[in-house]
Amino acid sequence: MTARRQVALLRGINVGGRAKVAMADLRRLVGGLGYDGVRTYLQSGNVVLTTAKSPDTVAAEIERAVAAELGLQPRVLVRTRDELAAVIEGNPLPAATWDGSRIFVTFLSAAPPADRLAGIDPAGFAPDVFEARGREIYLHCPDGIHDSKLARALSEKRLGVVATARNWNTVTKLLDLADDG
Repeated sequence: MTARRQVALLRGINVGGRAKVAMADLRRLVGGLGYDGVRTYLQSGNVVLTTAKSPDTVAAEIERAVAAELGLQPRVLVRTRDELAAVIEGNPLPAATWDGSRIFVTFLSAAPPADRLAGIDPAGFAPDVFEARGREIYLHCPDGIHDSKLARALSEKRLGVVATARNWNTVTKLLDLADDG
């Protein structure tokens, strides 16, 4: 298999003062697993790397290494560079992308079962809106995500899958980093 750029998203790193990890330590740890071109973005567990390994293998290796070396148990979701580009190209909320801090992509470990989403009535969460597309949920929270009842309604527990969200600015920057090689 040919080496390709991938993006690892660590759930819950440096959020609310918990699970603190210096990005230099994370780069060292991931590089020590044999991955090339390791770069991090922001302080929230975003790692871009190059490898021929499958995304599932990358996720499992990073999870084990973080647990062994840092004593933390974050779940890790990985997308290839091309999958991330498709997420950006497939944004069903393009009119809202003018403020990238108010658009979010929730990356999921798998597409949630339809019945898990069926009970969420979008009208009850206005002005917030969402659209699920496979292993991603696009979310527009014009008043921010921290007080969003819709964001809370789209929880891992309700969806039955691992989930981690990134704002649009971060998602597009991660693709830029992946393209920089």
